[in-house]
Amino acid sequence: MRAISLIVALTAVISCKAVQPDLRFAWKLVDYVWDSSAQRETAIQKGLFVQANNLPLGLARWKNKVFVTVPRWKNGVVSSLNYVDIDGAKDQPLKAYPSLKDNLVADTDESLPSNSSIVSVFRVYVDPCDRLWVMDSGLADIVGSPNQIVGPSVVIFDLNTDELLHRYYFKVSDMKEDSFFANIVVDVDKNTCENAFAYIPDLGAYGVVVYSLKQDDSWRISHHYFHFEPLAGSYKVGGIEFHWTDGVFALALSEPRENGYRTMFFHAFSSTKEFCVSTELLRNYTHIDKNEAFHDFKLLGDRGERTQSSASYYDPKTSVLFYTQINRDGVGCWNSNKPYTPENNPLLFSNSTLFEFLNDLKVDDEGTLWFLSDKLPRFLYKSLDPNDINFRIFSIKTTDAIAGSACA
Repeated sequence: MRAISLIVALTAVISCKAVQPDLRFAWKLVDYVWDSSAQRETAIQKGLFVQANNLPLGLARWKNKVFVTVPRWKNGVVSSLNYVDIDGAKDQPLKAYPSLKDNLVADTDESLPSNSSIVSVFRVYVDPCDRLWVMDSGLADIVGSPNQIVGPSVVIFDLNTDELLHRYYFKVSDMKEDSFFANIVVDVDKNTCENAFAYIPDLGAYGVVVYSLKQDDSWRISHHYFHFEPLAGSYKVGGIEFHWTDGVFALALSEPRENGYRTMFFHAFSSTKEFCVSTELLRNYTHIDKNEAFHDFKLLGDRGERTQSSASYYDPKTSVLFYTQINRDGVGCWNSNKPYTPENNPLLFSNSTLFEFLNDLKVDDEGTLWFLSDKLPRFLYKSLDPNDINFRIFSIKTTDAIAGSACA
């Protein structure tokens, strides 16, 4: 009996030794690559750089670059759009993209220094045409003395040349009084790069803006499913309790279906439910009957209690939707070939220290899952300890991540 117990115990230990994510980058506080040490000191003296106020939030990988965004939550953010070298040091300084000059915008500025200037970015998206799509909110010092330097805009860069391709400012009809745009996903095929559609959720005013690159036009979509759940707005992360009313935020696109259109999976930040809709409806929304279209938005199901998620990404190689788990300090998944139930939405890995507030995740074209943790609630409501590691980026092959789980 003792031997059987030992075997069972060893089996349990081995099963817990599944492949774990690799820690790729880690910072106590972030710094930047400056043109000179004198430039850095001047920026500090002028209040352009307050190191403790720089918090990484979004990420995306392209070739040997991992893009890292630093929104202007507070004053003194040097550069909102940056990257690190994939094989560089774990605590390497951030490199401004496309340049430090384009990112070094004062919080009190009243206009953009240039058309390629970047104000404040939460999320970015790399498309198969080697372009970087940036959702620039245009808002500086968000929780301090908010300053809308410029209106929200979609900014597109050519990653092979680092040149600005296009900038599109949202129309008045795209926005509401409480609008806040912080995410972007792009629907495009590498053989028809000019026919790209960007989908941008409005987490503050509960809508989605669609932008057509070919038409250079945008339109707003509204639906009940874009709202937050009143019973899912409470969080407790890192010992800090807070309450958010954020609506639709996480968007993820499937591979093209037989009709050529994709399925867009989406959910509100403060929600435990997942929904979906065909991109055919999103692309053609201005030409269809809105009452009939209402029923084309579908409820997939509920993940279960305390499963609020800040980001999601669909991996076409495994047919799995990956998503962050804010209240559970981990990453969850769902295999799209299975019913959407709590049992089919397992928590893949969880660690309250390493994964405290997982803010963003992406899957690159090599089938690697990347995700970032940043202790955002501590940053907003208390303060970060500069002696602790506060920001981390991890990676793991998607097949290794789901091995042995209900998502395999």
